[in-house]
Amino acid sequence: MSIRVDVVLPCLNEAAALPGVLSALPEGARAIVVDNGSTDGSAEIAHRAGALVIDAPVRGYGAAVHAGLCAATAPVVAFCDADGSFDLGQLDRVTGPVQRGESDLVFGRRRVTRSSAWPVHARVANAALMAMVRERTGLGLRDLGPFRAGRREQLLALGLEDRRSGYPLELLLRAWRSGLRISETDVDYRPRLGRSKVTGTVRGTLTAVADMRRALRRFA
Repeated sequence: MSIRVDVVLPCLNEAAALPGVLSALPEGARAIVVDNGSTDGSAEIAHRAGALVIDAPVRGYGAAVHAGLCAATAPVVAFCDADGSFDLGQLDRVTGPVQRGESDLVFGRRRVTRSSAWPVHARVANAALMAMVRERTGLGLRDLGPFRAGRREQLLALGLEDRRSGYPLELLLRAWRSGLRISETDVDYRPRLGRSKVTGTVRGTLTAVADMRRALRRFA
């Protein structure tokens, strides 16, 4: 099978969700599961399902995602949470515009299937952040979602440094400064399986907000 897309799945204790997530992977796509310190057998489950499994011993969303990007070899790389909140059957929504040459970086705009999928505090924080991004960049994006895709070589050339929750915002801002074509497409957003580490908790959301504010200040 020719691998056209690598899908990076940062993973921390996602044993309940991984079988369903990986079973939805379309033909021509390879899963790269980046284990960020799981203790529930997630890595073994991913390996048995045929995914490429790598370790990212340094904790942090950015650390895991960037390790997956560095391990990827396909020309197009997608990124998606491993918690079951997204359907990899919709992978073409984010990768298609990149593969057709219509966009360089595509963000999936979350459209909730149930209100419980995206807590109110996380929605408010995302809306406030994106308002600041639109003011600074002129981009029309409404969501800094974790389901996204871009060209591997272009993403690596951005020289991303953040290894925490500020990684997605640094990605967006560096891509914008580099003149990459950035777009947005709707994707379904479902209630996750298991315990949320970031936006599902107020503490996690506040940590992410602090990380992203630091990223914004670096690009002031």
